[in-house]
Amino acid sequence: MAAYLIARVHVTNPEAYEGYKKLAAEAIAKYDGRYLARGGPMVTLEGDEETARVVIVAFPTLEQAQKFYDSPEYQRAKAAREGAATGHFVVVEGA
Repeated sequence: MAAYLIARVHVTNPEAYEGYKKLAAEAIAKYDGRYLARGGPMVTLEGDEETARVVIVAFPTLEQAQKFYDSPEYQRAKAAREGAATGHFVVVEGA
């Protein structure tokens, strides 16, 4: 069953964040993920105004999403994100 990684990211250093984006994209591709949304325009429909960058990535399975997150490739990306952004990441199984 497919799994969806949902990230809400607060970018604090846009220049440094570019390095994270490149490394993360490479890791996502290596682990069969594909971007569904990557920080595009959005509208808050209910609740407090969303101000974070929202990213949604589809993976073939929950296990594959976990492999991606734990991978050495993504760990390098996470290290590059330090000082550039903070985030909240969840993965959920879906259709």
